[in-house]
This record gives sequence, structure tokens and C-alpha cells, in this order.
Amino acid sequence: MQKILDALLEEGLREGCYPGAVAACGNAEQVFAISCAGKISENGPDVNMQTRYDMASLSKIIGPTMIALRAIEDGDLTLWDRLDRFFPDCPEEKKSITIRHLMTHTAGFAPAFWLSEEAASPEDALRVLLEHPLATPVGEEVHYSCMGYITLGKILETVYGKPLDVLARERVFEPLAMRNTCYCPQNKENIAATEVDKESGIAWQGIVHDENARFLRGVSANAGVFSDISDMITMAQMLARGGDGYLSGAMLKKAISFQAGDESVRRGLGFHLAGTPENFMGDLLPQTAFGHTGFTGTSLAIDPETGFFVILLSNRVHPTRENLNLFRFRRRMHNMLYAAYTKG
Repeated sequence: MQKILDALLEEGLREGCYPGAVAACGNAEQVFAISCAGKISENGPDVNMQTRYDMASLSKIIGPTMIALRAIEDGDLTLWDRLDRFFPDCPEEKKSITIRHLMTHTAGFAPAFWLSEEAASPEDALRVLLEHPLATPVGEEVHYSCMGYITLGKILETVYGKPLDVLARERVFEPLAMRNTCYCPQNKENIAATEVDKESGIAWQGIVHDENARFLRGVSANAGVFSDISDMITMAQMLARGGDGYLSGAMLKKAISFQAGDESVRRGLGFHLAGTPENFMGDLLPQTAFGHTGFTGTSLAIDPETGFFVILLSNRVHPTRENLNLFRFRRRMHNMLYAAYTKG
């Protein structure tokens, strides 16, 4: 499997999918292959196993989803707690939004809008989130929404009285010994560059790519986490082991079971589920497989039946987000690695 992964990452370079990438596959017990290729930027140094990547929306899983699942286990939240429990003055149309709605992307929030255009400061963001009109009625449709997840983050901060980055460190990264994972990295060396800022002409490097997360000073429930392959293997194997003592088996089983969707999209609690056409996890992983992607070019896919996982960390948005070559490549990568795994 090592030869397959090595060849795939080099092929991705030739096809212009990314300037550099790190990937791994394995199962609950071992890592079968780990590989890196390319550079951290167009003219930067080579990628290595310690290179950190902007996880983009994969942050939703690594941070707030884990915090929320643990909060449910601890009795600090239930899936049916409503928004008005935490924010009593929220508008009438939003009072019935539940934690479950937010985690399944059925709350009705617009996919995205720019907080910087409506909020006077990061501290004003919650007011904007609560006042901005819903795009669809609560609970009726699945519409992937960064704004809904930012709202979930605000709830978690309200419940625990701490900023999200502190909660993620104390309740996720430290318990799992993910030593190279954080929001707002202080040391920006060996971090893969993302998009070139059109105003300055300089690529974002060690500063979150997502505009709303950047407005929120880098700490947001929709994006903002930076991590490396070692820590992501830790996260993947914990999930592949059914929670491994970090999450209960009952909680993880609930999180990766079908909660909402139709023939085009299937959602668990935070997680994207396989079994739909053109799924990022490819054509061969079973319908029970789960994971998530990040806009910058990151992804995690896990088969809970066998524990098999694939992690891809890349910066496909460098130098521009217009590069879409990664999407077909990633499906092929999952197909080839899973086929090799199941052949024995």
C-alpha cells in the first residue's frame, strides 16, 4: 500500500491538484502507509511529515463536534436543547433551533455570509448570527452551513464560559495528546501556504484562510484549526476504535448514524456520511463510512466496519481557490487504497 500512496501523491503533483500534500492510511491497529510530496508553497521548502495544514472545515470535526459530543455525554447538553435556552432573546424564528439541527445542518442558516459586513467587531458576531434571516425553515432541509456551526461554537462558549480555542485544547487536543494541533499557531514555520491574498499579493500562511474565521481572530467553530499528519492519525484511530475511551461507543455510534438527508446528501452529527453520488469518499467505501472535508484540501474518511481510514492533507487553494483538480483525484485515491486494503 505504501507504493500506491507514494505514486498517488506524485501523480497529484503532476496533475496540479496541489503544490504539496501529506497522506496516510491505516486501521485501528496500525498505519499501513504514510507519504508526503511537493512543497509547502510554489517556491517554498519541501513538505515533510511535520508540515502543518490549515484544516478549514475539517476543523468542525476536530474541535466543536468533539466538544459537543463530550458535552452530551457529560450531561451539559442534549441534542434537543433549543437555541433560546442559551440565548433567550433570540428572534422567534430561531428559538426552536436545536443542537441536533446545528450539527446536522438542518437549522436553516444560510451556508455563509460575511460577518465583517454586518458585525462591528468579532464580539458583535453573535448578534449578527441571531438576527440574520434564515435561508430555509428550521428542520426542513439539509443545507451545509458554516454559520450554523459558528453558532454552535457560541453555544459551547456560553455553556463552559471559555473561548473555543481553550475548550478545544482542554477537551480535545490535550486529552488525545494532539501536540501539534491548535488554533492561531504562534510558530508559522513549516505551515503550508493557502490562497494568495489579492490585496497584498502574499499567501496566507499560519493565518486561517476562511474569511469569517479570520474576522473572528482565527478562532471559530467553522474553521481555524491547524494540524499535522501525526495528530490526524491519532484522531482517525480514536474514531476507528469506536471512541477508544475518549468517546463512548454509544455516542460515536449515534454521531455516525444517519440523522438527516436525502439521495444527494447524508448527515450524521457533524459528520458527512457516505452512500451518495460523487461522494468525496469514492465509490467503494461502504455506506456506513463517515468523515469530512476542508475547503483548503484536507479530508478524513473512515470505514467503521473495518476501521480503515484515509487522511489527506493538502493546500489545493494555493495559489488560488479556483483549482478544482483535487476532487476527482481524492475519490480515485480512496477507491485505490480501499480496494488494495480489502484484497488482503
